Amino acid sequence: MKKISNTDLLKHYISKHNIENIFDKAILKHAQLHFYDKNEDILKAEFDLEYYYLIVDGKVKISYLLENGKSVLLKFYKELNSLGDIELLKGIPVRCNVEAIEDTYLIAMPSDALRKEYLDNPKFLHHLIDSLGEKLYATLNNSSYNLTYPLINRLASFLVEHITDKNYITLNSSFSEIAQFFGTTYRHLSRTFKELESKSIIRSEN
Repeated sequence: MKKISNTDLLKHYISKHNIENIFDKAILKHAQLHFYDKNEDILKAEFDLEYYYLIVDGKVKISYLLENGKSVLLKFYKELNSLGDIELLKGIPVRCNVEAIEDTYLIAMPSDALRKEYLDNPKFLHHLIDSLGEKLYATLNNSSYNLTYPLINRLASFLVEHITDKNYITLNSSFSEIAQFFGTTYRHLSRTFKELESKSIIRSEN
């Protein structure tokens, strides 16, 4: 992680994403700009939440840590998704591993400052409610989708999320992780990839 001491770049992201509609000026005085390289860990499960993050450029992968030490791929977040909502409100350790899958910039707010001074701030509370509501809706929608549609449809949607340009999709997760994400077996997932290839929808390399 790199702390970016570039006030102009921080102001650029605040302006670009209308961050002042989310955090008022009193909160923004604590704002920092952090940069994570591709494949770098942003948050680690079971560690204390040091910063509350708002993604302003890039993409991250969220994995849930199970009691047996394994992790399950949950979701991918892009610009203006936040990290650390529940941990901030409940004062609990981080529950998910968060990894940058692209070079990623985040606006970082020290969690201690937010807890001590701003948990009764109407604008910030409204932001937290919106953020948690969107995540709950996305979870319910994803669960319903997994129950309703066959794997080939779900895999197609998953691949679309990973398009980096008009020709290529790069997957950083293993087949086992992706299979866990869909609640299926490695073999079924492999057959579904081959089915997409046989229909000339995709071509897999490496």
